[in-house]
Amino acid sequence: MKATIWHNPKCGTSRKTLAILENLSKVDVTVVEYLKQPPTREKLAQLFADAGMTPAQGLRLRGTDAEERGLPDADADTVLDAMVADPILINRPLVETDKGVALCRPQDGVVALL
Repeated sequence: MKATIWHNPKCGTSRKTLAILENLSKVDVTVVEYLKQPPTREKLAQLFADAGMTPAQGLRLRGTDAEERGLPDADADTVLDAMVADPILINRPLVETDKGVALCRPQDGVVALL
């Protein structure tokens, strides 16, 4: 099985999720450090749609200025535009497999995708 993790190596939950994926021999993992290689707006919209989430639900609040900018109450287009311009606003880790996409908080949520 193939899995892509949209990863921030400074995030403990993201590191733990990656460790789960890497410790399973049946998983071929692609790691995308999204702060260095941000997803396109289209890819981000697709990830949230496949996860059954709105962009606002995928918004990182802690350690960002998202609330000050009014993003939690903004429309999807505004949130996506902000995330593309400033990828730190993307909550992590997002994991994508053939079974779907999930925001793996807590990290054990990744198991449902395998």
